[in-house]
Amino acid sequence: ELGKRAPRWIRDNEVTMCMKCKEPFNALTRRRHHCRACGHVVCWKCSDYKAHLEYDGNKLNKVCKDCYHVIIGCTDSEEKKKKGILEIESAEVSGNSVICSFLQYMEKSKPWQKAWCVIPKQEALVLYMYGAPQDVKALATIPLLGYTVDDTPRSADLPHSFKLTQSKSVHSFAADNEELKQKWLKVIHLAVKGETPECQNE
Repeated sequence: ELGKRAPRWIRDNEVTMCMKCKEPFNALTRRRHHCRACGHVVCWKCSDYKAHLEYDGNKLNKVCKDCYHVIIGCTDSEEKKKKGILEIESAEVSGNSVICSFLQYMEKSKPWQKAWCVIPKQEALVLYMYGAPQDVKALATIPLLGYTVDDTPRSADLPHSFKLTQSKSVHSFAADNEELKQKWLKVIHLAVKGETPECQNE
């Protein structure tokens, strides 16, 4: 179907990095562009290809590298490289997850920051953290097995927060409300013991 019908455009605010080369976007060097074939948000380097698209009267349109190779019918051997652990697309795991939502995250003495957190069904004992729901690479992963859960927030913390600790490693999270916090805790309490949690997504 590529190029035969107009794609659904991924919104700019749903990604923090190029969906092809995974370089982070910033105000100066990395402007966001849309591939006219697949609708993904890509940087200028990855949108520097043109192909004739059927849905647009066969006019030449800006497309990403992957779509360009598919449309002109040539394969790219580089794409066959095995993906690293962080290179699992957020949309891929969010759609097939035990639980996923935005949580506030704090590590050591850094400020709280918003992260799209996902526990995928195929790896129910690992927490993936993304900058945004459509990012193609995780910022970090936390293998939950063996962590201790502390769900009593201290006065300096955000109200619906909880901590994961293992030796010197401490990860603090906060949900937007108590209900969401309890959903996450239900999953995490099982995962830290090595038990596979039930799906919590509505």
